[in-house]
Amino acid sequence: MRHSILLPVNATRPEQVIPFANLVRWGGAARLWQGQGLVLESHQIVNWLAGAGIRVSAGFGVSLMPYRSPYNAAVEARSVALATGHEVVAGYGPGSLAAQTCAMGRPYAGQLTACREYLTIVRDLLDGGISDREGEYFSAKAQLLPFHRPEVSLGLGVLRERMAGLAGELADTAITWLASAAYLEEVLIPALRGAKERRPEEPAKVVAYVPVALAGPDRDREKLLRATVGGHIQFPHYQAALRRAGIRITGDGGADDVRALVDGGIFLHGTAEEIHQRLDAYRAIGVDEVVLNVTGVAAVHGPRAAASDLYELLKAAP
Repeated sequence: MRHSILLPVNATRPEQVIPFANLVRWGGAARLWQGQGLVLESHQIVNWLAGAGIRVSAGFGVSLMPYRSPYNAAVEARSVALATGHEVVAGYGPGSLAAQTCAMGRPYAGQLTACREYLTIVRDLLDGGISDREGEYFSAKAQLLPFHRPEVSLGLGVLRERMAGLAGELADTAITWLASAAYLEEVLIPALRGAKERRPEEPAKVVAYVPVALAGPDRDREKLLRATVGGHIQFPHYQAALRRAGIRITGDGGADDVRALVDGGIFLHGTAEEIHQRLDAYRAIGVDEVVLNVTGVAAVHGPRAAASDLYELLKAAP
């Protein structure tokens, strides 16, 4: 199982990303992951790093579909692969209903249908062919300027079993978030592996984002957890996925939520060795890559502390 890192800051200057990219170059991390860029656009950050001579493997998990057409998504993913010379995992997801409404005026009526159409068109384009499809949400009659096929793996963000089944059918990688090892083993991975259209010799890989923080005398676990996942656990679709895993929360990030998320294996807090002992559960069930998420440490204690936590965790990795 590989250990990667999530960029833990919303960078406002690309130079702020360099210490974290260097953890991929020299610190033992397999890949630098980013979510949807909120200030600087995520793909542009990686291309800037490549232009500065820092070429690292990148993952995007997830880029929100309402913010880019499938054609633009394919161009962005190919651009990063060509600029870096490394494999790119280009992960997409529909986002929350609120994000869909903000970007498009209304949400997708069929989330799975929208994801299916989107990924199929992006796959067509990255494979070098003409995508000639008429869909309910996404249509295309287009082809990228011919060039050699880039090293891009398509990912799909997964919270619940129906999306996991779709990822197993269409994607190269299922990207999970706020999913404990137990929930992956009992719910998501069986749905992923049970996809009927997938060739069994090429199963989709599993990437798990795992919120973590090292313990210390100045570390407030409740504050760190709220800063890491507090925004997400307010959304109904995340709460529904957590309930499916047997974890009931209010969404306010209070002491009861903290206890439930820690006890449920969602947020890992302790020494580097203790955290890796908990991560062994992901290895045991066949997760291919864990993405260490220390955004809470960065928010509460600053980017330098976040980089230090990541370095210690990577150094302690088995």
